[in-house]
Amino acid sequence: MITSDIHMHSSFSTDSESPMENMIQGAIDKGLTTICFTEHLDYEYPSPDGTVLFEVDVDAYEKKLYELKDKYKKDIEVLFGIEFGLLPHLADRYNTVAKTHDFDFIIGSSHLIPAPWYKKDLDYIREHGTAPKNMIHGDPYEKEFWEGRTVKAICKKYFQTIIDNTAAYQDFDTYAHIDYLIRYAPEKNKGYTYEKYASILDKALNAIIEHDLALEINTAGYKYGLGQPNPQADILARYLKLGGEKITIGADAHKPEHIAYDFKKAEELLKTLGFKYYTIFKKRQPVMLPL
Repeated sequence: MITSDIHMHSSFSTDSESPMENMIQGAIDKGLTTICFTEHLDYEYPSPDGTVLFEVDVDAYEKKLYELKDKYKKDIEVLFGIEFGLLPHLADRYNTVAKTHDFDFIIGSSHLIPAPWYKKDLDYIREHGTAPKNMIHGDPYEKEFWEGRTVKAICKKYFQTIIDNTAAYQDFDTYAHIDYLIRYAPEKNKGYTYEKYASILDKALNAIIEHDLALEINTAGYKYGLGQPNPQADILARYLKLGGEKITIGADAHKPEHIAYDFKKAEELLKTLGFKYYTIFKKRQPVMLPL
């Protein structure tokens, strides 16, 4: 039985308005034994007006977490984590953060495809022979991201980021929602299968395995109406077949009501696929728990 949700955000992350204490109380109400906050740290996240986004104040976050960890220690175990929005050239910056804080758990994620990405930037480069000022990385969350390209081309480029990011930086514990972009595709996951992207997905999965990282099953896919988690079942099955063993589980909740979202479905899926354990991390060390 899954009683740990180790991917969640509070108001310390740009995209959440939920106080950390509310999230903890929500997890207690759902009967969880362990949670891990994984606030967003995405250096160079694009902002049209120059506002700094997704860069948690790690010191303030850590102070509050340990205050509440102690307050609720008789009710639930609260772990200290972070989610790095990876880009290869940011490896040294993330390495510094990882080495200067005593995290229990570090998530690596692909949220962005490196610039040039947006059609307007590519058109400018073709016309002028040089990159425009304020050129930004692409996020699948933005509708503009999908303009002028096929979903297949975008997916291949996105999956390549997993390979590139793991080659540049490995000091994290799990790779999260490796098909995150499908949440925001024009037709979501219609027509999306492992087989269509098998060649590049195998490279990505092998990179995760070779660097001794875990793979996350992120149940927000159910919340987004995909009918499956991220990644979907056939990718999870392939990971297991390739020799992957460590699976972390998180709902990617930004509100208390989304904590442990459809964990029962995720547990049934993992058991059906042949997984026997799931993994949590404490002080950056894996702990295997039975499903």
